[in-house]
Amino acid sequence: MDTTSPTFVALDLLGVFAFALNGALTAIRVARLDIVGVVTLGMLTALGGGMVRDILLDALPPTTFRDWRYLTVAAAGGLVAFVAGLSLDRLARPILVLDAAGLSLFAVSGALKGLDLGVGFGQAVILGAITAVGGGTLRDVLIREVPSVLTSGLYAIPALVGALLLVAGDRAGLGDLPSATVGAVVCFVIRLIGVRFDVQAPRPPGDAREA
Repeated sequence: MDTTSPTFVALDLLGVFAFALNGALTAIRVARLDIVGVVTLGMLTALGGGMVRDILLDALPPTTFRDWRYLTVAAAGGLVAFVAGLSLDRLARPILVLDAAGLSLFAVSGALKGLDLGVGFGQAVILGAITAVGGGTLRDVLIREVPSVLTSGLYAIPALVGALLLVAGDRAGLGDLPSATVGAVVCFVIRLIGVRFDVQAPRPPGDAREA
């Protein structure tokens, strides 16, 4: 898939909007920031992973600074969360669902961009995972929390699985859109299962947290 195609851009912008909402809701619920902090954290969450991806691919300047739609959608997501989020009594569930949605969309869009620029199978999978977890990692660092990618076994793993399915489908000639759909849905489901049942990756033998 050409990364300038409407389908790819729509996929990427959906991920931006989902993560912008997630970052902004986190700012409201966890950090209790004002409107500037809410919108800023939303935008950094939404755009951080894509910027890291583009820097690694030497696709400079990053898409965020070449296409006005990315900054606009990220800012809009932050503002929507600020306005709507204040009326919500419980924000934990929407934060988790939006995080899973952003993770899934960025896992496949990151891998797609890697393939479009000619990287190998494994490199595309890694790029998808980096794109998916980059914004959330930046979000957690800024609010002084240990990043989810280091504490939740089913955070990076679903992103890797989603990116892997996308790349495998592309290599099998199944088409980018069907492969992206399958990869994103599987990533989303695995992430929510991990959250719902508190599933973690294996820990070192003797780790007290296994008890």
